[in-house]
Amino acid sequence: MSALIGRVMGALRSTPVRIGFLALVVVLAVYAVASQWDDIVAAVSGMNPLLLLGSLVAGVIYVLLTMLAWRVLLADMGTTLPLSAAFRVFFVSQLGKYMPGGVWNILAAAELGADHDIPRRRSVSVMAVTVIVSIVTGAALAVVTMPFASERLRDSYGWVSWTLPVFVVMLLPPILNRLLALVFRLTGRPPLEHPVSWSGIGACTVWTLVAWAVAGVQVWLLAIGIGMAGTPATLALCIGGYAMAWTVGFLIVFVPAGAGVREGVLGLVLAGALTTGGVVAVVLLSRAVLTIADLAMGGAGILAARQGRSRGQTPSE
Repeated sequence: MSALIGRVMGALRSTPVRIGFLALVVVLAVYAVASQWDDIVAAVSGMNPLLLLGSLVAGVIYVLLTMLAWRVLLADMGTTLPLSAAFRVFFVSQLGKYMPGGVWNILAAAELGADHDIPRRRSVSVMAVTVIVSIVTGAALAVVTMPFASERLRDSYGWVSWTLPVFVVMLLPPILNRLLALVFRLTGRPPLEHPVSWSGIGACTVWTLVAWAVAGVQVWLLAIGIGMAGTPATLALCIGGYAMAWTVGFLIVFVPAGAGVREGVLGLVLAGALTTGGVVAVVLLSRAVLTIADLAMGGAGILAARQGRSRGQTPSE
């Protein structure tokens, strides 16, 4: 296993492979939107443009908040990156979400982080722990949402609630640090220089909860535009529903960025508040909005990296 990981990481260090990787993930992300373009246009027609714009702004803020959650945990584990460098590393690596497998964004973050003198094992650890924080907070919001969900949703995805205690235990720093040490020992890697602290987990958790709230606002604005009542109750439903949809989509790792699974869960959450056509429209638009936000931030990160190299900046600047 250690030799296989080494070969994969070695391949990713090649400039042609990096360029090819970026080109492929951008194509896959664009395809995620283009493949349903006619349905998206039909859903947008008649919607208040301000609600659509507000949803897109919320989508961009959401992905920015996920970067801040990752950055604060990275600092806790020993590397404080300037915002500009964190922007480039995080958002370019996140384009890897659109490749099947669920690990490409983590491997990309390790290679891009190495350009900024971040040990690869630290980059992988930070990204993995950030994901666990997202699962814990997302599952917690799902537990809160479940009593108000449809019976079909509870029957199909009630198991998410049972994952929460497991991931909460994994996230406790004394246990988490032992698990990380075990993984590195089994893979023949040196241990981490800086263990995860309670304050680091706490700060990452706060940023992640704020991110979930903004992601819910993104869905809520779209749903209002389609015909849902704009009330605090429906806002809470959208926040918990999106967090649950993301968590299920991530745990089912064999599809790129949870495609299809996430939409199905979100559709079941919204089924009681919208017509069938309205549910389809919202889940399509939400996927498109967040993909566009990922592409915009990833594209900006690639452009910033190219401009930095042309000005002769060192990677850590």
